[in-house]
Amino acid sequence: MKPNMGTIDRLIRIMAAVSIGMLYLMDMISGTLAIVLGIVAAAFLLTSFMSWCPAYLPFGINTRKRDKT
Repeated sequence: MKPNMGTIDRLIRIMAAVSIGMLYLMDMISGTLAIVLGIVAAAFLLTSFMSWCPAYLPFGINTRKRDKT
């Protein structure tokens, strides 16, 4: 898996996942919405730490800076 996510993209996903977690902990979301957003948050964290997003592949998206070699 070749990394296709840049630093800013990863940080935005991590902040979104943390925000979803905070909403859940403060009882602002619950039920089905909390489950769906929890899955989204987990996916955001996983892809952020791997620096690879499978959803980018079909569209050819790459937010990672290119090396100067």
